[in-house]
Amino acid sequence: MSVSLREPTAAPVSPGAATALLEAYRPATDRFLATPHRTLLGRGTTAGIPHDPRPLTRRVREVLDGLRRPDAPPPVVVGSVPFAPDAPPALAVPDMVHWAPPLREDPLVALPVPDDAERPDWQVREVPSPERYGEAVAAAVARMKAGEFDKVVLARTLELTSAREPDLPAMLRRLARRDPAGYTFAVPSGPGRTLIGASPELLVARQGGRLTANPLAGSAPRSEDLAKDVRRAAALLESPKDLHEHAVVVAAVREALTPFCTDLEVPQRPTLVRTAAMWHLSTTVTGELADPDGVTALDLASALHPTPAVCGTPTEVARAVIAASEPFDRGPYTGMVGWQDADGDGEWVVTIRCAEAEGRALRLFAGAGVVAASTPQAETAETAAKFRTFLHAVGAAL
Repeated sequence: MSVSLREPTAAPVSPGAATALLEAYRPATDRFLATPHRTLLGRGTTAGIPHDPRPLTRRVREVLDGLRRPDAPPPVVVGSVPFAPDAPPALAVPDMVHWAPPLREDPLVALPVPDDAERPDWQVREVPSPERYGEAVAAAVARMKAGEFDKVVLARTLELTSAREPDLPAMLRRLARRDPAGYTFAVPSGPGRTLIGASPELLVARQGGRLTANPLAGSAPRSEDLAKDVRRAAALLESPKDLHEHAVVVAAVREALTPFCTDLEVPQRPTLVRTAAMWHLSTTVTGELADPDGVTALDLASALHPTPAVCGTPTEVARAVIAASEPFDRGPYTGMVGWQDADGDGEWVVTIRCAEAEGRALRLFAGAGVVAASTPQAETAETAAKFRTFLHAVGAAL
């Protein structure tokens, strides 16, 4: 019988505990997730989540309930859910789950780590080309100005190939150490494939009767020049285009979560969050659940997914525009990645700033929210800036 080890209620700061899990990660068999609240490493697979016509939340609940054991911690499911609603999830209950405090509280995460591994010599192909991407943005803007829809998120990819397979554990360590306060993950996403990334955006978390969501929309690239960096942050807070884009997302989050809550707190204006590469407009939404026993973290995440921050609005029109504009399958990109236990607590993160690895290839993803005030040049530049998070981790350049 498998054993699941759950973190204590008030885990003390243990120097090295979180970084030890980061160092222990191995591709194919492990599932790693670091959040601002905990670090998780799942090893092996006790059970997968089946793909069938039943709602995903029901399938997950039935598997977790079937694995409950008296006097044992509740079992945990870990993995990713794709962007497309009819695509199979990559979720599983590990044989063993190790927990540690968050990476950001581990003093060892700040220590320089020798990077002696030889990095691959990458060949990079942009799909679509910047010109084609700009044309898709311009076409979407024209349709929005004609009143067909309000917003769409259009993405592009970088296809990286090399003569040898990349060192995924080293890549994960670089991602985690660059932004230890964010959400770093590496999970199997299909046969021979690994989803790896560092997202800044919490979709939703549930702890007992309380939920937290943190939608991000509206962004600007960081600058190495401090004065310019501060000016970019201040400009983002006052940008009508970005504030409108952000307000659309927050309104959708409010609408999706209100039916589950007795109280929902939504700040009137966004604040800023930063990663190593980007500034983002951010709103932290909190609420008290009306039925904590009947609503899980995945129930809440499924009600939110996809938000206008990764799809657009109206949702079905935006999905159709994405399908017609993007010459690739998003797969896990702009889906969600996270964990949930059999009691319903969990954290689900928006799957952005990520790549899917398969053999000697990596596919990187980045998108931009397109509204009527968007320009092809600005949105192309935004996606290029968002690629920087992962390009830095793999040692490649655009």
